[in-house]
Amino acid sequence: MAFDQNVQYLSLAFWQIIMTAGPILAVALGIGLFIGLIQAATSIQEMTLSFVPKLFVVLGALALLAPYTLNELTDYFSYIFDEIARKGL
Repeated sequence: MAFDQNVQYLSLAFWQIIMTAGPILAVALGIGLFIGLIQAATSIQEMTLSFVPKLFVVLGALALLAPYTLNELTDYFSYIFDEIARKGL
């Protein structure tokens, strides 16, 4: 297996990580920023006020994005297993 193919597979794996984890992390970042702005504006520094809403929103995003994530991972692993079978490793 050539070095260029290994780099291509690694690049594809990193891109897949970004595509599957990115939307959930973006939701967590957005809600964290929103709650942080509210806390800064109201001077309320309660830790549970930032943790509990973020937990529920991220769990909701996980539930809503589960079909997309599973579809992306299924396509990726199907491609990888086809490549393994084609190369006979």
